[in-house]
Amino acid sequence: MPASITFRHIQPFEAIEARIRKDAAKLECFYDRIMSCPVVAESPHRHHYKGRPDRVRIDLTAPNGELVVKRDPPEHQTHENISVVIWDAFDAAKCKLQDYACLPRHETKTFVSSKRKATKVSKPVLSD
Repeated sequence: MPASITFRHIQPFEAIEARIRKDAAKLECFYDRIMSCPVVAESPHRHHYKGRPDRVRIDLTAPNGELVVKRDPPEHQTHENISVVIWDAFDAAKCKLQDYACLPRHETKTFVSSKRKATKVSKPVLSD
């Protein structure tokens, strides 16, 4: 599953791109049915902050839904190194993906009551 990477207001360094691709490939260890993994790394164009409030967004598409991970630092907190933000975003994506992989994939489930009558209950598919 190749990750598509977009840089906004950040110089696209090969080291950053390689780190994102490596971390995206590791996500397949936790759920092997990921269909796409677009990643956006950006630094908003604001001159009144010292440093850059770097942000990373990961959109994971799976057969039954989509998981979105956004890492926005608090308003006056900055990260000097985008690697910290990338690590934090992929760590959160790993946790969400592990939870997603453990969810049952059945939209309806049949229960048998004490009167031996089958009842169908609709169960929504969870997407985060």
